[in-house]
Amino acid sequence: MARMTPVNLESATGSAKTMLENVQKHLGVIPNMMTLMAQSPLVLECYMNFNGALSKGSLKPTVREQIALAVAEANECEYCLAAHTAISKMMKMDDAVILAARRGEASDPKIAPVLNFARLVVQHRGRVSEADIAKLVDAGFDEAQIAEIIANIALAVFTNYFNVVAQTDCDFPAAPSLVQ
Repeated sequence: MARMTPVNLESATGSAKTMLENVQKHLGVIPNMMTLMAQSPLVLECYMNFNGALSKGSLKPTVREQIALAVAEANECEYCLAAHTAISKMMKMDDAVILAARRGEASDPKIAPVLNFARLVVQHRGRVSEADIAKLVDAGFDEAQIAEIIANIALAVFTNYFNVVAQTDCDFPAAPSLVQ
């Protein structure tokens, strides 16, 4: 059971109501995470703006999802693992690709260093080496793209920590175990 009270659309007021209505309109549902974030409309607005801004970046949506999966696994966030697994499946990502991303791996040589980097950033709290950055550069990423990778990691950490602390009730099918 969540540690916070969800704000439902019917009882929401002001900017929380407007944002929840927009989420409902665009997604058809309002994920539980957003109903909890709506306790502070500022928090929900920050999340939506951060996510919206990054969606306009140079990273493909599938890469952004793979980063989110790698970070959620590293942070043991069951809610985000379930949500991003569901989103990845809607994007037609193969189960093997999803499970590999959770391990910080990818068969695509352009994506593998991104996911490895994401795991390292989480594990070492941002204290990565020059060699870790060089692997991204060697894979063809410029400084602007590396900044976007870091921002996507930060967004994932934010939602992971929010959901772990809030104990958000999961409204997505549970992600499968990595042990198969």
